[in-house]
Amino acid sequence: TAIVGAGMPTPVLARRTAEAGFVGVERFRGIPGTVGGGVHMNAGCHGAEFAEVVTEVTVMDANGKVRIIPRRQISYKYRGSNLEGIVLEAKLALGEEDPAKLKELQDRLLRWRKAKTPFDEACAGSTFKNPGGAKSAGTLIEEAGLKGFKVGGAQVSAMHANYFVNTGTATAADMLKLIEHVRKTVLKKLGVDLALEVRVLGD
Repeated sequence: TAIVGAGMPTPVLARRTAEAGFVGVERFRGIPGTVGGGVHMNAGCHGAEFAEVVTEVTVMDANGKVRIIPRRQISYKYRGSNLEGIVLEAKLALGEEDPAKLKELQDRLLRWRKAKTPFDEACAGSTFKNPGGAKSAGTLIEEAGLKGFKVGGAQVSAMHANYFVNTGTATAADMLKLIEHVRKTVLKKLGVDLALEVRVLGD
């Protein structure tokens, strides 16, 4: 069992557990953000997701009350859950594996990420959920002619169309305008209403 604070960067969790010979979250090396966010929205990649390893989550509600929620009370779905409040900590059930094998896997997955996604640019990972069917959100955005499209300092990545990056001067308003423009354009041109994978907080 790994007890992990919500503020730990997910790639750090993946790297440290793999180095220690623990298997279960090694594929998360390329997920941006923290464990808390990943546990809350069931982040995942390369065929793995947090729902597979979470056994218990500690959350705090808007009134500051802290409670522990066992896995049986958590309903996970694709990039979502019924968790409410702020995740403080999570318990994860991990197995054992040869650290050398885990390092080899992580190195291979990281090479793929660096070649296919804007791994080293400021972004929040995938912007929209894959809608199901043969085409991913990134493919639909690209087919709508929006790869590289910019609003202020926010841009649809020229490398992967479902990653919206901060080119250096982006504001929250820029990013929200870009998200809305992409959603409306894909709906108009291709008839698919994309749902956000990221969560928007505040006004």
